[in-house]
Amino acid sequence: MVQILTPTIKEAELEHLVTRVFFKAIELLGGLHKLTEFKTLTWLPSLARASYVVVLKEEYMKTDEEIAQKVGLTKNTVKNILRADPELALQKIKSLETLISEEIKELKIHTAAGIAKLAYKEIKEGHEAQTLLYYCSLVATELVKALDIPWAYLLLKRSKGIKYPINSPTELKEKIKDLVIKGFSFEEISDNIYYPIKSPAMLIHEVKQYLMLKELK
Repeated sequence: MVQILTPTIKEAELEHLVTRVFFKAIELLGGLHKLTEFKTLTWLPSLARASYVVVLKEEYMKTDEEIAQKVGLTKNTVKNILRADPELALQKIKSLETLISEEIKELKIHTAAGIAKLAYKEIKEGHEAQTLLYYCSLVATELVKALDIPWAYLLLKRSKGIKYPINSPTELKEKIKDLVIKGFSFEEISDNIYYPIKSPAMLIHEVKQYLMLKELK
């Protein structure tokens, strides 16, 4: 009999991925401002639970029983979440303004689950929530400032507001002009790094790699 091994859960990694999915789910719904506008902040616990269920099933291949026990839901609720249709949830998102008041008050489990599935798919394809990336950019900016890396600090400061993933040098050149890093124009650097760039940290890494290669020549 072949034994199927499931990935071991590292709590910090689980929490990190669930948070990313959760933020993406909020973004798919139009952001916290939209949820506040429709007085639907009560949806957040349902989105959080659905995010946990989806990640535990898709990323860690846990059984319905294991998920139910870890998240504190019934096995039937877990099954309902996992059966949810993401496309139907997408239609619900698009018609948010026309939902009846009863449905707005309480986010149906199928809709929450479908949104969480869409969010997980987006994250796995490299489309992080812009709000989370903006926060990471602020943290990274303060970090490189503290470490006294002038070019990295300037790069993050000048790229503030750019949307990730960055898929081509054109997007960077439109935002960052006339920046010179260690004697190299940013136009040259941006033409010779790898895309897509999924986060501020990855942008710094790619530029650093290019500079290191130039120093070796």
